[in-house]
Amino acid sequence: MTTKYNPGDRAYIVESNLYLREVEVIKVAGGFCTIRFVDRGGGIKVRESRLYPSREAAEASLPKKEMPKKSHREF
Repeated sequence: MTTKYNPGDRAYIVESNLYLREVEVIKVAGGFCTIRFVDRGGGIKVRESRLYPSREAAEASLPKKEMPKKSHREF
């Protein structure tokens, strides 16, 4: 199984479909990555599919915000 990330790589993760955080990959095994948050330390284990190689790729995955449509009766 080939992995997208190697220990020492930097990547981005999307939290709560709202926040982007830069992380460092610490360990890769069985499709999971142990990551450390760059900004505050601490870490977690996540699936490789939750990581993005660039900030732009992570931003593109965020849900698009739609503006509510006004009916013709609202002023």
